[in-house]
Amino acid sequence: MCGICGALSFDGSPASADAITRMTDAMAPRGPDSEGVVARGRVAFGHRRLKIIDLSNKAEQPMVDSELGLTIAFNGCIYNYPELRRELEGKGYRFFSTGDTEVILKAYHAWGPDCVQRFNGMFAFAIHERESGRVVLARDRFGIKPLYLAKTANGLVFASSLPAILAADESVDRSVDPVALQFYMSFHAVVPAPWTMIKGVRKLPPATIRVIEADGASTERRFWALDFTRTAEDEERSFEEWRDLTLDELRKAVARRMVADVPVGVLLSGGVDSSLIVGLLAEAGQSGLRTYSIGFEEANGEKGDEFVYSDLIAKHYDTDHTKIFIPSTDMLDALPATIRAMSEPMVSYDNVGFYLLSREVAKHVKVVQSGQGADEVFAGYHWYPKVAGSNDPVGDYAEAFFDRSHARLNEHLAPGWRVDKDEARAFVEAHFAQAGATDPVDKALRLDSTIMLVDDPVKRVDNMTMAWGLEARVPFLDYELAELAARIPSRHKLAHGGKGVLKEAARKVIPADVIDRPKGYFPVPALKYIEGPTLDMVRDTLTSQKARERGLFSEAYLQRLFDDPRSAITPLRGSELWQVALLETWLQSHGL
Repeated sequence: MCGICGALSFDGSPASADAITRMTDAMAPRGPDSEGVVARGRVAFGHRRLKIIDLSNKAEQPMVDSELGLTIAFNGCIYNYPELRRELEGKGYRFFSTGDTEVILKAYHAWGPDCVQRFNGMFAFAIHERESGRVVLARDRFGIKPLYLAKTANGLVFASSLPAILAADESVDRSVDPVALQFYMSFHAVVPAPWTMIKGVRKLPPATIRVIEADGASTERRFWALDFTRTAEDEERSFEEWRDLTLDELRKAVARRMVADVPVGVLLSGGVDSSLIVGLLAEAGQSGLRTYSIGFEEANGEKGDEFVYSDLIAKHYDTDHTKIFIPSTDMLDALPATIRAMSEPMVSYDNVGFYLLSREVAKHVKVVQSGQGADEVFAGYHWYPKVAGSNDPVGDYAEAFFDRSHARLNEHLAPGWRVDKDEARAFVEAHFAQAGATDPVDKALRLDSTIMLVDDPVKRVDNMTMAWGLEARVPFLDYELAELAARIPSRHKLAHGGKGVLKEAARKVIPADVIDRPKGYFPVPALKYIEGPTLDMVRDTLTSQKARERGLFSEAYLQRLFDDPRSAITPLRGSELWQVALLETWLQSHGL
């Protein structure tokens, strides 16, 4: 719903209101409806607002409750806020607004930082306690809403976007982090929290609360973890029971995400996940539902749209459907702005698709539901069967998902950027070894749904939609639905070629043609098969003076990519040339 930011001073000097202004300016697209700043002594908060719930000025942020001595800057949506409000009113709390922001303030006063356990939603917020001087930061269970932090010469700054952090303070270390670079080049461009590509900027991990005292001392704790432990009853429950439980929980998740004082649309790709959202909304009596699809020109014989399936769903449910076709020239023209809109470098081809789709959708609605998360929660990817019953689940996972081995990475990086330890593999090994998941498929699902998903699909959708003041809600990441899915034995999730339980639940709602089709992805062929103007663009970037001075990559490796870009394809069918070019372009686009 917006962008938040803050500046804290730990040396007794006032927090910089100028830094807040620079950050709110950098986040203007996230919240085009209004801007607010509250600065008191050593603490200053800023906010950019996208009006979705309680459209009045009473819900403006940062919100101050003088009676309780609390100030909040909040980004996101608490879907169960009406129920929480009623509970708090029963405790004697009085409200001056009708939205979810004030509910968080009162909940914090009533229950302390543990209030987050009661929230069903996506959120990143900062609360300042007037009496103690304490500041509390929190991020939702799946990290749907981002929160970046950086130490400064006299304190700390935080914001909803990394570029806003860079705008805040020149003292932030802007150099490339070698460990993050290794993650980016190995772990399919996923850089997990707390790292970012910039050494001086970190991100608060999902499901985390950080308490910062007035003197700068801080503590951090995780308040939720996805548990794959199953009871005997879970193991014995039939496939059909799991199917029906899944459908019931998904109905609730989709319904929750309709809470808004403005219309809510759906991004309709034509796949089973987004189609099921449309079907459930129609089933619940939604009429005149607005749906949106996008397509691109084909390249190298690969089709660039899935309109046949999105059209089928739109016609079946009689939605108010908008179909957007983007010529390759328009796509190339939009690439620089798409890359500038990224808080971190994201290599997936469909970033530009979401960017252009969001540009058009934002002309009609402020909120959409989207199907991200279903593959990671319900086992839709091709590598899950490969790790089932594996004697070396880490190795099999890495073989399927990693873009290159550690040895190959050191051939591709320039000598000064090589790291001796295989950080990405060590990270996966440590994650797989954690308690709470014994089955190899469960280990992979837990990693993907709580790590990969946060810093790839979810971040992509947040960045690209918020670039146009559009809020995306993801019902498949409802934590109650995810907890149910974690209890489903992997054999049921892997049935029917993957996502078995979800597919059979969908069969009760939507046409079978969409369910039984081959699995598709958001296709952008022109970036997968780099040639012509796209090749010229990436070559110019990677041979620029700035790129040469930075010297991230081996010159011999770059020359091989320029000579034959189609031959260097990662195991997940991504272009190595696009991967390295995207990183350098992102750095340059942010003046780095």
